[in-house]
Amino acid sequence: MEQAEQERFRLKLLEEKQALGEKNDEADSATKPVELDQQSVGRLSRMDAMQGQAMALATRQRQQQRMRQLVAALRRIDEDDYGYCEDCGKPVNPRRLEIDPATLFCLECASARE
Repeated sequence: MEQAEQERFRLKLLEEKQALGEKNDEADSATKPVELDQQSVGRLSRMDAMQGQAMALATRQRQQQRMRQLVAALRRIDEDDYGYCEDCGKPVNPRRLEIDPATLFCLECASARE
């Protein structure tokens, strides 16, 4: 893969990483403990808040996983190992990288894994 193309993907990865970091900051408030005082919050409202908290926690875990993928892709760029399939070692189609610049596998190997 050409250096200019790698830099373009680096910028895409950094932009997504920045946006994801901002979303993580916003999600912090949604995962705070739920108030258990029944005088100020009714039972059903508290249950809704707890369900919302659980969903926010699951979302945050997915975001953290994606952040790890982005960091790993940036590391592969730095090590000049970006754009190659982790299984077969062949170049990953640039169109596939456009869709998900953090992908590890070519289409054939990804399909075989599913």
